[in-house]
Amino acid sequence: MKVHYLEIVASDVDAVCAAYEAALGVKFASADPLLGGARTAPLPDGASIGVRGPLRDTEKPVVRPYWLVDGIEAALDAVSKQGALVALPRLEIPGKGTCAIYIHGGVDHGLWQL
Repeated sequence: MKVHYLEIVASDVDAVCAAYEAALGVKFASADPLLGGARTAPLPDGASIGVRGPLRDTEKPVVRPYWLVDGIEAALDAVSKQGALVALPRLEIPGKGTCAIYIHGGVDHGLWQL
């Protein structure tokens, strides 16, 4: 079980990035339009963290781990059978892989397939 991408939705992206840079020594890139405008930073284990603003008025701040999976459709099917609500079905992001979002237990979760 590995987190491939940690997404943080925040109202003040620059402040959150500055705090992580100061406290953890990571360096954030400029906004990536393929990731909803997230500013991303690589992590030592090959994963990455992205901080972005809300994409719609109703989107609340959230921290969402995207778990690395071999088969995203099978994983979505499995979590759905356990009662999860699929909030974002399989979405291919050119050059980055395929992601999906589901909600289970009131918590946002993501899946990522390379």
